[in-house]
Amino acid sequence: MHVRGLTLGVANGGLDLLALWIPDVTEDDLRAFPREGLRFRRSLSTGAAADERNFAVELSHGCRSYADRPTNPCGDRGPGRDNGPVRTFDRKFGDDFLPGVPAEPGVYRFYGPADALLYVGKARNLRRRLAQYRTTGRRKKERKRRALVRLAERITWEVCESELDASLAEIRLIQSLRPPRNVAGAFPFLYPFIGIRADERETRFCLTTSPEAFQGFDLHGAFRSRDVTGEAFFALVRLLRFVGHPTPHSRRDRRALPRHSYVYGFRRLPAGWPEMWRALLRGASREVLVDLCLRLLEHAGARARGAQIREDLRAVERFFDDEASRLAAAVAATGFATYPVPQRDRDLLFLEYRATPGHQTLTS
Repeated sequence: MHVRGLTLGVANGGLDLLALWIPDVTEDDLRAFPREGLRFRRSLSTGAAADERNFAVELSHGCRSYADRPTNPCGDRGPGRDNGPVRTFDRKFGDDFLPGVPAEPGVYRFYGPADALLYVGKARNLRRRLAQYRTTGRRKKERKRRALVRLAERITWEVCESELDASLAEIRLIQSLRPPRNVAGAFPFLYPFIGIRADERETRFCLTTSPEAFQGFDLHGAFRSRDVTGEAFFALVRLLRFVGHPTPHSRRDRRALPRHSYVYGFRRLPAGWPEMWRALLRGASREVLVDLCLRLLEHAGARARGAQIREDLRAVERFFDDEASRLAAAVAATGFATYPVPQRDRDLLFLEYRATPGHQTLTS
């Protein structure tokens, strides 16, 4: 392929086109391209800057931590140390508690004061897993277990037929009961979608966690990471400003959008792009990125902002690798019939996908 007298390869989906943006890019840089770390926050002069900052704030507000201070400052294991966690566990639940727990797959629940549910977990071996709470150490990653033992007043368990059944039961319980000490998987309603809607006048892109409010859009998702998905969406908005003409929207239109939702429109985008972007969002093809790179090379403003262009392209590439293509693989392997995947079903789908023989072969 020839652009301005330069011969370009399009291997790896055209990623080596990025070498034109930064002259000292090496082959190692290009091979590392899909996984290179990204920065989400940046100073922007476009109208999307406030939306991106707001999205970052929403992400930070969604983060929760239940780390508690250690209960035993003298240590809890090893010769000459006070074995406080073991004594606490045995005092609360009895010396004969663990022998009565089956060594089988299942789910377990911690209950606190007033019999309030604190936490739901799953285990391949219930006895072995609950024994870890008895002998928990002082490392940072064990703080949550120490806190649960300190707060809990009783523990129950339910045996499942397999580890997969235990994982599915855990997710369903977390989504329905929302125990305060469970964070992962407890808020599927925050999983985002990206949608596209094209007509003769303009092509519109949306980012939302409220798919029911965007019936006219071809939605793709639900995606797991709001960070990766949001970063890619706003990067795409910035890139398309060099190729198309942004469509202005009134403040009233923006106020009418649901919470955690953003819409941007563009006129005069290439005729075949809507279908190509749909293929990327569905995890089927990244061919549109090659075409986008070539068109950006023809734009003087884009060439003058080479570092930012490269970073934004990487954000979209990372989204394709980490979110879109993985979701497509899970849908294909499990035969999941509904698309876009409902938010509540996304985690259940991936649990079933990880249990398929093909996925186990790839990860073994």
